[in-house]
Amino acid sequence: MAIKKYNPITPGLRTKTSVDYSGISNKKPERSLIAKIKKSGGRNHDGKMTMRQMGGGHKRRYRIIDFKRDKEGVATVDSIQYDPNRSAFIALVVYGDGEKRYIIAPDGLKEGDKVQSGSGSAPELGNALPLSEIPLGSSIHAIEMTPGKGAALARSAGTNATLMGKEGRYVVVKLPSGEVRRVLSVCKATIGSTSNPDHGLTVLGKAGRRRWLGRRPRVRGVAMNPVDHPMGGGEGRASGGHPRSRTGIMAKGQKTRKRKASDKLIISKRKK
Repeated sequence: MAIKKYNPITPGLRTKTSVDYSGISNKKPERSLIAKIKKSGGRNHDGKMTMRQMGGGHKRRYRIIDFKRDKEGVATVDSIQYDPNRSAFIALVVYGDGEKRYIIAPDGLKEGDKVQSGSGSAPELGNALPLSEIPLGSSIHAIEMTPGKGAALARSAGTNATLMGKEGRYVVVKLPSGEVRRVLSVCKATIGSTSNPDHGLTVLGKAGRRRWLGRRPRVRGVAMNPVDHPMGGGEGRASGGHPRSRTGIMAKGQKTRKRKASDKLIISKRKK
């Protein structure tokens, strides 16, 4: 995929860039694999706003993704499609018995390719198999953290993890964030990197395009009054002091991660 630029015939197009979707199928979503999405607009059951900067946006339908890859056998890639609910593209695969499923599309997967899942599969692009059967140094994505629960790690556009080593019932994986951690070797992962690696290079170009995505305007804390934000107030353009959230939680330098049972599996923390 490449980044597409536009002629500046309007102010909104002057800086706008988007992904070139020429390699994406224009087929409609598979009707048996879509579901409704109910939007809250950031409101709770009383209708009061509890999450700011949410609301509006284009209507969407959810594509049911097979994160578990629990159907063994060979499937053929029918099409590569755009999914409005995630940054990576998705692939519609058809099994020999006619069953259709959506999977996260790896970068380089094309229509007509074959993918396979389950123990004994070859470590080739798009195949899902247990971590214990994947060669060291392989690029992987859609990694399970709990066996059979489904992919949880390295699912967004252009991301991949690296299999670093094997230690008994665990394997050592280096995640996209830089964190190195142990994962049970019976967990599944998919070979390759996720599609749409240029997603981070897109520029929205205008406020309206952001509203189409369901994001409302955000007011900076330093532009508010002291009653509204800890960083508000002051004469002129005051800096606002140490960066912090609306509720006073420090934004830089303070640890915010809560203790988890899985912390003991982390070998080294992510890059700061």
